[in-house]
Amino acid sequence: MMKDVKINSYQFLVLVTLFTIGSSILLVPSGLAQNAKQDAWIAAIFGMGIGLLVIWLFCTIGKWFPNLTFIEINNKLFGKWIGTIFSLLFVSLSFLYTTNLLAHSGTFLNIHVLPTTPMVALNTLMGMIIMMGVRLGLETIARSAEILIVVFFFLFLILVVFISPEIKFENIQPVYEAGTKKIVQSSLNLVVYSSVNAVILVMIFPAFINKARQGKKSFLIGNLIGGIVTIIITFLCVAVLGAENTTRQLYPGYELAKRINIGDFVQRIEALMAAFWIIALYFKATLYFYASVLGIAQILNLKDYRPLTIPLGMIAIALSLVIYPNVIYQKNWDSTTLVSYSLSIGLFLPLLLVVIYALRKNQLKKES
Repeated sequence: MMKDVKINSYQFLVLVTLFTIGSSILLVPSGLAQNAKQDAWIAAIFGMGIGLLVIWLFCTIGKWFPNLTFIEINNKLFGKWIGTIFSLLFVSLSFLYTTNLLAHSGTFLNIHVLPTTPMVALNTLMGMIIMMGVRLGLETIARSAEILIVVFFFLFLILVVFISPEIKFENIQPVYEAGTKKIVQSSLNLVVYSSVNAVILVMIFPAFINKARQGKKSFLIGNLIGGIVTIIITFLCVAVLGAENTTRQLYPGYELAKRINIGDFVQRIEALMAAFWIIALYFKATLYFYASVLGIAQILNLKDYRPLTIPLGMIAIALSLVIYPNVIYQKNWDSTTLVSYSLSIGLFLPLLLVVIYALRKNQLKKES
């Protein structure tokens, strides 16, 4: 289905980078600082290293099935019925994260940018833009990402340069006080958000990449670049705000931008800084939604996924308004239930695929 759709390896690298960064730059620093304290930036480094191993696992699976999406791989290895069950779980994960990111964007904008605008209006507008992107297709999403990645890194550079004078190195001391165990445990959230959930990109890689071998490099390099951005943001949050303040903030990355003050002239530019987070969040949510609708279309053997975009988009918008009753529930649910669900579908299912492939390797070669 839609096998004529192709993007190049650079476009895939850009999509992986934006997906990896996604919501991490605003949400992850507080989660890392909660246990690792001033060593949160070290936990981010550990998380990036572990995450690259997870991405390597996805690349290996993609290498075995270069012309199949994740849904088609499930059907081929597990058979029609069991494969469909696993595929439905996979689609539920990507759809759940679509609603999750819609809820986060609405909450963020409602609290910090547009406090008098109803959440339903904010979520509907974001949802409509996501539906529009998915309906226009993967090639359009990739080309727009090529343009907006430049804007993203320009704004990111401004943030790093302007906040640098506010760094207090005593905030990151003593270094490595948390110890290896706590640091590795703290890095779990980052691994899930940036790498484990990247399993949805196997719906694109390598079936829709014009050069699969270069696509593998793009997958790894894109995740590495996104990880470095998250490490820098986490370091700045701890060094500027302090570990305790970073933990208390729901969006420490945004609080960081509010601290910018260059000669009492360049200040209060946090709304501009929020723009680069919205860019990353949009593309991450769009990729989740694309995986959802394409996955359902393949499960139902539809020729085209586009008729599903509007009804599923409306359901996602509706769910985003009720998924979190309050901010405390939101933070707790994200760090417990959602992490466990992601690990089950995004890590243990691919590992099970590897085991089944090893057992059926010779049989599959005969069939092909």
